[in-house]
Amino acid sequence: MPRFLYSVLFYCLLPAIVMRLLWRGLKAPSYFQRWAERFGFCQRLESSVPTIWLHAVSVGETLAAVPLVCALQDKYPDHRIFMTCMTPTGSDRVLSIFGDSVEHSYSPYDLPDAVARFLNRVDPKLLIIMETELWPNTIAACKRRGIPVIVANARLSEKSARGYRRISPIVAPMLNNLHTVAAQHTDDAQRFQSLGLPQSASVVTGNIKFDLHLDQDLRAKASQLLDDWRGPDNRPILLAASTHKGEDELILAAFTKIKMELDSLLLVLVPRHPERFNQVAELCQKTGFTTVRRSNNVSTAGANILLGDSMGELMTFFGACDLAFVGGSLVPIGGHNVIEPAAWGVPVLTGPHLFNFSEASELLMGGGGMLICQDSDELASHCSRLLQDDSIRQTMSLAARQVAEANRGALDRLLRVIGRVI
Repeated sequence: MPRFLYSVLFYCLLPAIVMRLLWRGLKAPSYFQRWAERFGFCQRLESSVPTIWLHAVSVGETLAAVPLVCALQDKYPDHRIFMTCMTPTGSDRVLSIFGDSVEHSYSPYDLPDAVARFLNRVDPKLLIIMETELWPNTIAACKRRGIPVIVANARLSEKSARGYRRISPIVAPMLNNLHTVAAQHTDDAQRFQSLGLPQSASVVTGNIKFDLHLDQDLRAKASQLLDDWRGPDNRPILLAASTHKGEDELILAAFTKIKMELDSLLLVLVPRHPERFNQVAELCQKTGFTTVRRSNNVSTAGANILLGDSMGELMTFFGACDLAFVGGSLVPIGGHNVIEPAAWGVPVLTGPHLFNFSEASELLMGGGGMLICQDSDELASHCSRLLQDDSIRQTMSLAARQVAEANRGALDRLLRVIGRVI
C-alpha cells in the first residue's frame, strides 16, 4: 500500500515534473531533449547478449563508475554495459568517456509503466546502482523479474538516513529487495541496516574513488597545462573546483586578499554546473581582475582568473595546480570529490560542509593532506601560507598522495561481490 500511494503521488506530480524540465531547459537547452527516454522509451536491445545495467545519476557518479565499467568490460567481454543517468551533464560524460563501447540512455522515471517499458526493452541480468540513487518501483520491478540489484560504492550520511526514516514504510521493503549494498564505510553500512537492510545483504568494500588511474597521457596533458599556466614567471596556481552558487563570491573575496601578497597568482575557477558559466564569468569581471575563459582557448598570460567553462577537463586541472579548493563545501551542499586532487599529490582545501565525503575527508585530514576553511578569510590565510612556504606545501602534498595510495583496493573487493551474482 505505501508504494501504491507513492506511485499515485508520482503520477499526480508529473505536470510539475514536466514544468521543471521546461524551466531547466531555459538555462540548459539539453533538458528539452530525449524526453521519451525518461518514460522508458529507450532503444530495444538484442536479447541474445546479456546486459549489465549500471545507473550513475550525474557527473560525479559517472566519473566514479569509470574504473568499474572498464573492469567489467575487461572481466565480462561477453556482456553488454547499459549506462543510465538523470542529467544532461552526466549523459555528456558517459558519451565522451565511453563512446559507443557502452549503450546509454536516461534512466526512466520511477513510474511502474515507465520502468516496465524500460526493463522490457533492455532486459538486464543485473542492476548496479552507483552510491545512493534508490527508487522503490524500479527496485521492486527488478525483484519481481529476478534481476539482482547491487548498490555499489554506497554511502549514506546521517542527514540522509534521518530523511529516509521519515518514509520507512516505503524504504524498509525497498532495502529488503536489494541483493547487496557494497558500502564505502562501516558507518554507511550500519545506517543502511538501521533502515531495514538485512545484515546479510551488507558488505563494506571501501570507496572506489580511491582507485584512480592517472595514465601517462593524462599526466602529460597536466604537465603541459601547468607549464602554460605558470608562464616564464613561474606563477603559482590556485584551483577552485566544482563551486556552487554563493561560493564563488567567497572564493573571489579570498582571491582578492591573497593577491595582496602574491600578485602573480592565477585563480582557475571551475563552476560545478555549466548553466552557471556565464553568471560566474560576470562575477569575475565585476572584481576588476582580468578574466579569460577556457572555452576561448586563449593564453592566460596577463590574466588573473581563468574560468574553467569546458567539460571533462577537471581531472587534468587537478594535476596542473599548486593548491586545490574543492567546492560544495563553503555552502551546505556536502562537498565534492576530495580524492581526485589527493591522487595527484595536491594539498586539498575545503569548507566545513563535507557530509558527502565525510570518511575520505577524515582520512585526508588525519593524514595531514587536507585543511578545512570555515570562511573566506580562513581560505585566504591558508592559501597565502601554503603558497609561500614550499616546505609545508610539499609535506601536505606527500601526505595527500599517501592517503590516496593507502586506500586503494575497493574496486577489487566490489568486483568480487559482483562476481558472485553474474
